[in-house]
Parts: sequence; C-alpha cells; structure tokens
Amino acid sequence: MPKHKNKAVQPEPDASPSSFSRYLFPITIGVLLAAVAGIGWFLFSPAPAPVKPAAISTPVAPAAKPQPPVASKPASMVDEQQCQGCHSEQVKDWQGSHHQLAMQPATAETTLGDFNNVTFKAENETTKFTRKGDEFWVNAPGIDGKNADFKVAYTFGIAPLQQYLIEVGQGRLQALGVAWDTEKNRWFHLYAGQGVNFKNPLHWSKPSQNANFMCVECHTTGFKRNFDAASNSFNSQWNSLGVGCQACHGPASNHLEWTQKKDDLIHKGFDVDLKDKNATVEIETCARCHSRRAPLGDGFTVGKRLMDDYLPSALTRELYALDGKIKDEVFEHGSFLQSKMFDKGVRCSNCHNPHSNELKAPGNAVCLQCHNTAGKTSVAGVDGKGLQAKNYDSIEHTRHAMGQPGSQCVDCHMPGKFYMGNDFRHDHSFSIPNPERAQKLGTPDACLTCHQGKAGDKVTAQFKLWNASASPAQQAPRYDESLWLIRNGQPGAADALYQQLQRSNLPPIQRATLLAELPLYPSEQALKLATQDLKHPEPQVRDSAVRAISAFLPPPERAPLLAPLLNDPVKAVRIVAARDLLGAARNNGLGAAQASWNAAIAEYEAVQKSLLERAEANLNLAMLYQASGRSAEVEPLLRSALQRDPDFYPALVTLAQWLEANGRATEAQKLLDDSLKQHPDAALLQHTRGLSLIRAGQSADAMSYLRKAAQLEPENAQYGYVLAVALHESGKVDEACAILESLLKVQPANRNARLSLIQYYLDSGQEPKAQVLLQGWKKMNMGDPALK
Repeated sequence: MPKHKNKAVQPEPDASPSSFSRYLFPITIGVLLAAVAGIGWFLFSPAPAPVKPAAISTPVAPAAKPQPPVASKPASMVDEQQCQGCHSEQVKDWQGSHHQLAMQPATAETTLGDFNNVTFKAENETTKFTRKGDEFWVNAPGIDGKNADFKVAYTFGIAPLQQYLIEVGQGRLQALGVAWDTEKNRWFHLYAGQGVNFKNPLHWSKPSQNANFMCVECHTTGFKRNFDAASNSFNSQWNSLGVGCQACHGPASNHLEWTQKKDDLIHKGFDVDLKDKNATVEIETCARCHSRRAPLGDGFTVGKRLMDDYLPSALTRELYALDGKIKDEVFEHGSFLQSKMFDKGVRCSNCHNPHSNELKAPGNAVCLQCHNTAGKTSVAGVDGKGLQAKNYDSIEHTRHAMGQPGSQCVDCHMPGKFYMGNDFRHDHSFSIPNPERAQKLGTPDACLTCHQGKAGDKVTAQFKLWNASASPAQQAPRYDESLWLIRNGQPGAADALYQQLQRSNLPPIQRATLLAELPLYPSEQALKLATQDLKHPEPQVRDSAVRAISAFLPPPERAPLLAPLLNDPVKAVRIVAARDLLGAARNNGLGAAQASWNAAIAEYEAVQKSLLERAEANLNLAMLYQASGRSAEVEPLLRSALQRDPDFYPALVTLAQWLEANGRATEAQKLLDDSLKQHPDAALLQHTRGLSLIRAGQSADAMSYLRKAAQLEPENAQYGYVLAVALHESGKVDEACAILESLLKVQPANRNARLSLIQYYLDSGQEPKAQVLLQGWKKMNMGDPALK
C-alpha cells in the first residue's frame, strides 16, 4: 500500500490572490489573518468517481458497410470463467501470475506466512500469529493500542512479500503493517524504524491503511467500495478476486453476445480496444493501478480517459528526484510518461506479457527489439526514427563484461529502489546515467549506486573521458538542470522555467510539473504561458494550467480564462476549473458560463459525496457548502471528517476556525487546547492555536505556539514566515529578520519571505542589505510585477 502522510492544507487560491499590480509593501499579521480566514482549507483530496462509457479513440466503421457500427448497450460483468473457453492461451499465461493471485481468501493453500504461534516484535509492539482450525488469526495492538485477536480475511500478493487483510468490523478491511518475506521466510515490519505505533497515522488500524479505499480496487475485478455514510460502514463487493480479464478489457456481457452473433458491435462488444493504434488507450488502462493517483469516484469506467476517474500526480519533489527518477512509491506510469519510449509509441505490452506479467523476452532481448545492430524496430506501431545501428549488447556499449552486473540494460537505464521493505521496483523513465551531472544535482545515478566513495570519483572521471570524444551538439537546456535552478531559487530561474515551457517536445508530465512551479515566478510571461496551456491536448497539463492561473489571478480576473474549461471533455479538468471559479460564481461573475459552472460544481460535489469515508472529502464538502451559503451543513461535515479520521488535523483546524467565526471562540480554544494535549507535536495545531490567540488580541501568548510550530516542522516555510511576521509586529525586528534570513538560505525562491525581509531592512535603515536581496531577486525573476 502507498504511504500517505497527514499534511497541512494550503489556503485556497482566492483566499489570498497574487495580483499583478502588487508592489512592495509590509506584510502584517492582519494580512496573514485575512489570508487564513474564510475558505482557507479547500482540499482537492485523494478521493475517487466513475464516468459513463466513451471510447478514447474514434471508432471507424468497417469499409464494406456504409452505415456506422452498432452502438452497444451498457455492458455488465460476467463470470470470469466464461472467458476461458475461447481464450485458453491467455488464461494459461494468467494462471499463477501476480495478477491472478493478487488477492485470495486466507486458506492453508494461499497463506504463506508462519502462523504456528509465532511472536514478532517491532516498533514497541508485539504481534502474534496463530491458527484456529482452518482460520488464521493475528493478535496485535488495535486502534486503541490494546492487543486483541483479529481474523485474517484475505492474503494480499504472493512475492516478494505477502500482506494480510484483517477484518475489524463494519465491513472494514485493514492491511496489517507486519508482512511475510517470501524470499527470506520471515516476518518484517513495513515501516521499520519509523516509530509506527497505534498513535501514528501509518499504523495498520488507521484510515491510511484501510484496504477498502487504498488497496482492494487494484487487486480485484469489478470492485465497488459501497460505503454508507449514515452507518459509517462498507459493503464492498467485487466480481472476482484477482486482476481478471474484465479488469482491463471491461465488462464482457456484450462481447459474449457478439461471439454468438458476430455482428458489428464496436470493439466486438467491449468499450475499449486495447490494441488501438493510439497507445494511450492501453497505457491509461494500465495506469489505473500502475500510477500514483487520487481516485475521483467509486470504481472506474473502462474506455474513458484516466483523468475522468483519477487525478494522477505530477513529478512533485516529494515523489520524484529532480531528474524524474522514482523517489517515493509511485509505481510505473509517471516514470514512463517522461521517457523517449513513450514519445515513440512504445506501450506496456511491447515489453510485458500483460497476462503472465513476465517480460516478453529474456535479458536484454526485450530492449534489442528496437535497439539493435540493424537500427530498426521489430515492434509494430513504434516510431523507429532516430534509432542507431549499434551492438548494444557488446562490452563496448555496456562497459561491463557480459553476464556481470552492469551488462544488462536495466542495470544502467532502469535503476530502482526497494519499497515496502523488500520489493525492488525499476524506474521506467529509461534514463541515461551521468555521474557527473548526478553529483551536481544531487540526483540518483546508476553508476554511483554501484561505485561509491573513491570508486565513484574514479568512475565519474572515466565517464567524462568516454564522452569527451563526442561532439558537443547544440541542445536545449535540460529539464533536470532547469528544475534545479527553479526549485533552488538560483539566478536565471524564471528564464529557465519559461524556456522549458516554450519547448514543443517537452513531455506533458514534465510540462504539468513546471506549471506547478510558475506561481513562484509570477510575471506577464508566466501568465501568458499558463494561459496557452489551457488548450494543451493533454488533460494533466490543462489541469496544472488552471491551478497556476488561479494562483496568479483573483476570481474576477481568472473567470474569462477558466470558464471554457467548465466544458472540458475530461472530468478532472472540469471540476478543478469549477472549484477555482467558486469565488466568481458566488459573485455572479460568470455570465453565460453560469450554467456550465453549475453542472461542473455539481460534479465536484458528487465526487466528494462518493468519498465520504475519507475525512478529506467531508472537509471539501464543508468548505463548498460554506462558500455556497449552506451554513447549516458545515459543522456536521467537519465533525464527520473527524469521526472518519481523528488525526486529520486540517478538519480539526477548520472546525476551530468555524466555531470562532460563529461567536464560539471559547469552544474553539478548548477544542484546540484539548487536541494539543493529545498531540503536542502536531505543528499545524500549534500554529493554529498561535493564530487564534493573535486574533483574540493575545499576541504575547501566541509566540510560544508559533515558535513551537516552526521548530516542529522547519521545512514548512509558512510556519517560519508567520512567526517572523508576528515577531516584527511585536517590535522584535532583528529576530524577525534573522528567521527570514535563515528561511531564504533554505528556500531562496520563497517570494513572500524575500519581499518581507526587503521591507523590514528598508524600515530599519539597512538599505544595503535590502539592495543585495533585491538584486538577487532581479537575477532570479526580472519580470516579477513587485519589482516594477
């Protein structure tokens, strides 16, 4: 299961708009409080949403018949065994595969772990594994920290580890944090050394490990969570355990009818043709499970775009290294979208047998389908332009003896990482190693992974010699080198960002990632680039462009740009546009687009309602209703959010702010104080308590809370920044400047901190220091409107 952390929610863009007419001005506590109040906690949460069938590609009628193909009626799931009669070869491959055995009832045949009264201790908790007849049981600390007996309902996976799903009541299945290593035949903790006990959000008993939401969809076929908000329970159902035929091809009832009639049904009765000339059809089918993404509903509809059902992650700094290599657990899709392979039309099934999950050829033979001495690809549908005729299997290319580590293509071009303790995953961006560049950027590198210390220095020098003879071709600035400038606030950062976004051959996922960096470097050119990408053919780029524009412009000014996106063909884009036009809509600023906004915001509301098992969705709805004037529904939803997940601090903070804004300040302060007694190390709670004291006119008392928040999470720039502003307001100018100076050393691109520090220097007669900062700012982003 992927790791999810409880993160503070950032204010909605229209709470503190970045105006293009803004000049240098002192930031005050009053300004900060205005930015935090109101609709400040609008999460676009990891939450799921189905859509009605429609093929990604346009179907073409058979040439022999002038009439269009017969449209199929909505298909339904059938018994998977009905597929086996006609597709015996595929079934043979599938039998025993990781797909088939992804989830099974816990029986003596399927359960691989040692349940013979074995005790395992880790993270200051004791877990005991036993059998009761044919049943498998675990004695472990539950959500209250007390050991209890829990029945194992299902096994999850088969190699290199096997997890176990535990029944805990109300239809909930939880993924145990202790797993079985099938290679070393031992128990191990998935979060060893991370202090994951029953108080930690990553504990097996917590919402982040709820398998109904987090896991089962990708380990079954035809899964529906079926959460009932009124009873706070699940009635989850699936068509079959394991990843079967219909998980990828879609419901097969119409296909079975087609086999009898052989009529003109589109795609022989399926809603999607995985062999479509457009590789995106297959790739996005695989990406529904092989990507880091947030769901937009309960289940998915085969044949729609990925972003009709999910919101995939961009290449964020938390998930990927600067050069796009895998960092956190992101699966394969995000890496592959960056590759030249993807750009040339390579699809998953060119390398992998989708039924057996095995490679289609042993060793380097998979790669040699295209990279060979003939310089031609043998793979249909792949663009072979630019392939070199070369012996890629030779020692002259690999620089390693055949059969030795380093001689395989994957060793150098698909380095990987271990996740979940022992599961090695290969990076699918197919990068070219360059130890010299990796040392400069601090990125992972295949060469330096094997050759460390002095050996690494030696191989770096040798690598330079090998490449010295290559003629230096004139190339556009590299994405990773530009991103290093951008994220580190270096001179030329804005120009590097703008130059990358003007590249026509930039992979869409990299473009979406760079658009997310634009708000750090506002300018007329930045706004123009984001506006152009509102019409980009890829929905992930359009989605990121909407968010960038919302960070630049207040609601009235963003409305003309975003309104057309309310009718976007892809759901994720429609609903983010609707959300970011909420301020304009409530002020009747959409004109003729109001009807489209009503429809899109209804979709957004439906998405959240489909995810009410999640605290995030309850919070989203509360904020939507607050902004829509449905005040009576706000507090119940905030309390439901905390019922779903008591550790979801954004909901607690929002509830405290709601109570305070509605004349219940004493109740709000008690809520925060009680929560801080239970969670003294929650930086967001400390920060919020400090701000509430400032609003109450108790600035002196607030300082200890603001300091504590900044100490607990020094990487969170907002905490340090607010503390500095509060100190300046209380007359402690030198201390405020010192905090901002420290903050800018770590985050040179922090625009608010730089602007405030310049103003503080000017106010205190330290103009030379202000000039140094100002000149550095100009080198970073000469076009910033605040510099005019």
